[in-house]
Amino acid sequence: MSSQPFLTDVKTLRERARKHIEQGAITDSYQGDRDTVVNLLNEALATEIVCILRYKRHYYTASGINAQQVAAEFLEHANEEQLHADMLAARIVQLGGDPNFSPDGLLSRSHAEYDDSPELHDMIKEDLIAERIAIDSYREMIAYLDKNDPTTRRMLEEILAQEEEHADDLAGLLEGMRP
Repeated sequence: MSSQPFLTDVKTLRERARKHIEQGAITDSYQGDRDTVVNLLNEALATEIVCILRYKRHYYTASGINAQQVAAEFLEHANEEQLHADMLAARIVQLGGDPNFSPDGLLSRSHAEYDDSPELHDMIKEDLIAERIAIDSYREMIAYLDKNDPTTRRMLEEILAQEEEHADDLAGLLEGMRP
């Protein structure tokens, strides 16, 4: 058993808390590379924004026999992607960064692509591809963060779980459209 105490003594904790107070939640014990994490989160933010735009376009242009049910799923996913974008932007600010909402270069920052397919089947397929890209991207970010930034890691794990749910929903819709 280690002879080292589990927690830093209270006096030391208080002294450290007073240093660099302008950094808010980021204390000396933060082990992540903030610049890299902010860049990763801004890429994820761009990806979420592109996904919102793609889902909204698909929601409004879906047509055909299954369109009502599928469009409702598109809208639900768009709204959840907006929540992801909000979470990412808030964390970027907590880390002392600036969330990049600029439309300039949005597609080049995004991991996913925009799609304007006219056919419902193709819309679902492209949305599923984008979700699979997001899943792999978030998994890699989570692995990169490991124990260096548990707050961001947990947030990304929450987003990842919802992206996996989206992929499962879309795969079910795609399966239901087969002859």
